[in-house]
Amino acid sequence: MKTIAAAKFKEQCLRLLDEVDAEGIVITKRGKPVARLVPVRERETDADLIGILAGKIGPLDPKDDLLSTGAWVSDEWGDLNRG
Repeated sequence: MKTIAAAKFKEQCLRLLDEVDAEGIVITKRGKPVARLVPVRERETDADLIGILAGKIGPLDPKDDLLSTGAWVSDEWGDLNRG
């Protein structure tokens, strides 16, 4: 991956935007990475959005489903609303 100092990036920004590859460019300040420039990955269709988060989140645990616990329809709910 290419690395460039922020000051140099500022000077060459437009050219670098045209040349950035899939690996991207790390931009540094005082030798420390502060940002990474990567090209936008274009979607061919909206259908590409389906499944985009597959594998990113685990299966939902039914015990965590607050709507099915009855807490929202219990008598306690009325007590909370009374102030």
